[in-house]
Amino acid sequence: MASKEPEHEQREDEEAPAAEDEDTGAQVAPIVKLEEIAVSTGEENEDPILDLKSKLYRFDKEGNQWKERGAGTVKLLKHKDTGKVRLVMRQSKTLKICANHLVLPTMTVQEHAGNDKSCLWHARDFADGELKDELFCIRFASVENCKTFMEVFQEVAESQNSKEENKDASDAAESLEKLSVEEKKAKVKSGEEKAVATEEEKETEKADAEKKDGEAASST
Repeated sequence: MASKEPEHEQREDEEAPAAEDEDTGAQVAPIVKLEEIAVSTGEENEDPILDLKSKLYRFDKEGNQWKERGAGTVKLLKHKDTGKVRLVMRQSKTLKICANHLVLPTMTVQEHAGNDKSCLWHARDFADGELKDELFCIRFASVENCKTFMEVFQEVAESQNSKEENKDASDAAESLEKLSVEEKKAKVKSGEEKAVATEEEKETEKADAEKKDGEAASST
């Protein structure tokens, strides 16, 4: 009778362990090479005065109703060279421009009746690529943010008015200065002409006297 062999002895030919993957040192270049692109926001030459999260609405005259423009961040940006301030708002997800207009001295912002977190103002807006007369309503998360926006907006509008007045005063002063300089030049020129005329009269009188003296000497 044949004896039964133990199980560990039944298979003499076991598979050898798989060899580890060898590092060939080969480098695979990416199929597409992406280059870093500088994105311009158009705000590089401006300093932010105000930056608040809000939701913006515009009044649709045809439908006689308010329509949402988007939720995002409203900014007041002051240009470093000209000092002009514009209001810009972009949607938070798409960064699409909701509002884009200058803050002018003729603008006023008013609190929305019945909602102390909202306020209204009129503007000539350029968000859609062309100037449009718009009535905006903006809503904030808190009453404090709404008050801050209204105060800063009004201060900016008044400061722009002062700048316009100063510019007009400077232009007027410059015009007066030019006028006074021109008058001074005219007086100097007139004085020079008078001096020349006087010299010519003296020369004429001298010539007449010499002529008379010559005639008298010849008669003797």
